[in-house]
Amino acid sequence: MVKLAVVRPAMARRSMSPQELDDFEQELVDQFALAAAASGIGDDHISQERSVIFAFLRHLGNYLWTAQPADVDRFLNRERKLKGLARSTVHGKAGTIARFFDFLTSRYQDEIHQLTGHVVTQPVDEFNRPAKADYGGMIRVPPSGVEVDALFSGWREALPDARKYLPAARDYLAASLWRRVGLRIGETVLLDIRDWRPDLGEQGKLHVRFGKGSMGRGPKTRMVPAINGVDGLLNWWLTDVRHQFGDDWEKPDAPLLPSERRDPELGRSRRVGDDALRSGFARAVSLWLPDWSGRLTPHGMRHFCASSMYERGMDLKAIQDLLGHEWLSTTTRYIHVHDNHVETAWAVANDRVALRWGTGKR
Repeated sequence: MVKLAVVRPAMARRSMSPQELDDFEQELVDQFALAAAASGIGDDHISQERSVIFAFLRHLGNYLWTAQPADVDRFLNRERKLKGLARSTVHGKAGTIARFFDFLTSRYQDEIHQLTGHVVTQPVDEFNRPAKADYGGMIRVPPSGVEVDALFSGWREALPDARKYLPAARDYLAASLWRRVGLRIGETVLLDIRDWRPDLGEQGKLHVRFGKGSMGRGPKTRMVPAINGVDGLLNWWLTDVRHQFGDDWEKPDAPLLPSERRDPELGRSRRVGDDALRSGFARAVSLWLPDWSGRLTPHGMRHFCASSMYERGMDLKAIQDLLGHEWLSTTTRYIHVHDNHVETAWAVANDRVALRWGTGKR
């Protein structure tokens, strides 16, 4: 647990000793942490944010209420150029500082001014706020539908002749879940047999119990409908393949995607690791989509899923729910349409107009 100092209501005074100013500054940092904890943010994330704030204050060399944009300029420049931190890391630190000063101006502006004579300003502005980096370094624009169909067709046809059929079939199923309903690789690994609910909805649903949470709030659950052929894939997996990994196939808490190794203590198959799924996917791409070898990742298949759903006419809110995004703006960054999408949409729109005015019907 994060250890916080005892927070006392600040007493208005005309002048304060250096020790009292130090205590007041510490109190403000603790109040920020308490507010974060009250909103449900996890202890680890709170600790990380506190460490960023204290690092900035050490660099500032003065009380927090004196901070100006130039101070953040120097701090972020040191983090990026002198310490060589990644752009994404520097972006996160700038965001933490910005949130902290938003908190101060919103809750404690009057009290800080009364006690110190300073008016707090937001030192992270439009000029020094780093642009968010592209994570991972891999290309995110996915291959075309024709290319992805070729990849999975070749993979599926080769399964019966695979040297190790069971892991090959498992890797194919996992990648199909990324392709068809946009599961994350971490969500896929943590699925149990009980998470497949064929009794829910028209096609059944997958209960994703360990979806990616935001801001350290822990797992975010969602129900993913088994659309786009996922119901047939899961029925094939559970009917023809899963029982060949061991006799735990009827245990609800056994992993849906197992390893070939057994867990002697639990008496069931071990859970497959994400490294094994990544390796299996990389081998398949190198064999059946070699132009994308080393570039197409499991996360890239989430982008393909979002893009293909959008091209089929699914609205953004539905895609957001399917992928488990907290914000619609995140979903929009996953949509990559190919060159003919605008032309196709324009032709369809013109056909609708012609039909409307040609027939007199709306």
